[in-house]
Amino acid sequence: MLHVVLYQPEIPHNTGAVGRLCLAAGARLHLIKPLGFSLEDKYLKRSGLDYWHQVDVRVWEGWEDFEREHGGARMAFIECQGERPHWEADFSGAGELCLVYGPETRGIPPSILERHPGASWHIPMRPGARSLNLSTAVAITLYEAARQRR
Repeated sequence: MLHVVLYQPEIPHNTGAVGRLCLAAGARLHLIKPLGFSLEDKYLKRSGLDYWHQVDVRVWEGWEDFEREHGGARMAFIECQGERPHWEADFSGAGELCLVYGPETRGIPPSILERHPGASWHIPMRPGARSLNLSTAVAITLYEAARQRR
């Protein structure tokens, strides 16, 4: 199964759009607290449209709780400073794969990345481009993982 993990997401629009992506791709969405918004936020629901109630979403109090439950899954951290381009990643296989994304303004903490050496990937961009929108980054990598697992 594919899992999309948003570590401390800050912007409700992005999370709503990611929820729609997860629903379309058949992935489970995990939200790691603290969240920068309420799950009742009108912007979250507007971005998720009338699909939000169908999204398979789990909310975790912190990274440790999530990792305790999913520690045996393969982790792929999608990060601007990732070690290698995402198109070199082998996302194939039948086991659980967690695609992890950090908060929009800070990224994934080094303390988490250090516990998973060799598991960080970046989406190549032209020089001078700092980052992509979170939901765009999720779309690129989630559908690459789905393609490899088809």
